[in-house]
Amino acid sequence: MLLNRSALYSWFYLLLSSLVLSHCTSPEEDIVQPPTTVKPVLVCKTSPDQVNLLYTTTVDFAAGKDDRFPVIQIDSTQQFQTVDGFGYTLTGGSAWLINRLGPSAREALLKELFGRGENSIGVSYLRISLGASDLSASVFSYNDLPAGQTDTDLSEFSLSQDTVDLIPVLKQILAIRPDLKIMASPWSAPVWMKTNGSSIGGNLQPQYYGVYAQYFVRYIQAMQANGIAIDAVTPQNEPQHGGNNPSMVMSAAQQADFVKNHLGPAFQAAGLSTKIIIWDHNCDNPAYPITILNDAAAKAFVHGSAFHLYAGDISALSQVRTAHPDRELYFTEQWTGSTSDFGGDLKWHLKNVIIGSMRNWSRVALEWNLANDPSFKPHTPGGCTQCKGALTIDDAGNITRNVSYYIVAHAAKFVPPGSVRIGSTLSYGSALHQVAFRTPEGKTALVVLNESNDLATFNIHYHGKWIVSSLYGGNAGTYVF
Repeated sequence: MLLNRSALYSWFYLLLSSLVLSHCTSPEEDIVQPPTTVKPVLVCKTSPDQVNLLYTTTVDFAAGKDDRFPVIQIDSTQQFQTVDGFGYTLTGGSAWLINRLGPSAREALLKELFGRGENSIGVSYLRISLGASDLSASVFSYNDLPAGQTDTDLSEFSLSQDTVDLIPVLKQILAIRPDLKIMASPWSAPVWMKTNGSSIGGNLQPQYYGVYAQYFVRYIQAMQANGIAIDAVTPQNEPQHGGNNPSMVMSAAQQADFVKNHLGPAFQAAGLSTKIIIWDHNCDNPAYPITILNDAAAKAFVHGSAFHLYAGDISALSQVRTAHPDRELYFTEQWTGSTSDFGGDLKWHLKNVIIGSMRNWSRVALEWNLANDPSFKPHTPGGCTQCKGALTIDDAGNITRNVSYYIVAHAAKFVPPGSVRIGSTLSYGSALHQVAFRTPEGKTALVVLNESNDLATFNIHYHGKWIVSSLYGGNAGTYVF
């Protein structure tokens, strides 16, 4: 069949168009890919006005130093303590609030808190109460008896109170984060073991030291039977504060006796590897842990000392390390308050709890309670009524992320367990506080706080490379490269 000239031109045009389209849809390897725009330095910032909350971007290394500004010099040849993790206390009240969320909401929240992904903050260490804390809904121990009764063989020992919320939530967390480390601390022994028969104050009766040591053994074994390993215990939360509910007072001499003659030998006889961490109270009394560590028989069972900072100075940790450099340090509690300011807490806690504790040899930095409701409940009668959790969870399941969420995230998200603190110094000035780490992946993470109210510009120098950056007043920044 013959085609006229117009039809021939149409046929030729269609053929040419098909060839062009064929070329445009050729395999990917034939297409020139655009260059990557990812820059080598990750920067994460939080501001006191909450405009930036873990705001993350990437920047390039600078061409060189800006001589107008101070230098944070990082030296990886100086290596200090290994980090076990960053996190919170999962109180009984926190576990109850989380456990009453719907299954999908609960799983999403726990992945956000404990996961390792881009949308998670990487919490890697938890403290829990051995029995009730003051942020449990009620006071209880694992061996509660009618008044006047005793149970020296612990036949009535039971974790039943923890099986409702705490243990189920811990199991879900461990499914997300199997390498999570857990420390357990008692607020009080069972009241029948105490001198005053009360959950508030009093001392452990010497005749029950051995029984109480077995109480710890039973607890660790029972948690292990539930698939939960307890990495460490402290013999007593805040042993010099007898006014909380629950609470118990224990002098340094009493704690040394309990550890060396009862708790340590009981762990050894039971084949437990759980660490014993002494003190677990404020930085104003470093003499307490030093006194125990000066007792060689007690020290043999002690892995380290734990601190809070409701009194004293964070440098107390280094004071204990100077006296006993072969034992570890832990920072285990600091609360943010119901009436406190976001910016003020962000500044104080980054300076002291995160940067300060790490620069003073701590292996962990833990804020206090993970969650409470809008009325700062649950708590025991007489328990803390102003402790603000990292999360506020209301009756409808709405979740508000509070200041301690961001305080911990600035370290936990970028400094995983196994990271090592490395040398870092500021050339001049006092407004900038900082601490540096080398991660197991070979990255460097630097946490910086601008304590002043003014813009601060600074250089970061590491292995011949320069970063020039600025933080507005009261801002925190984490740099990863």
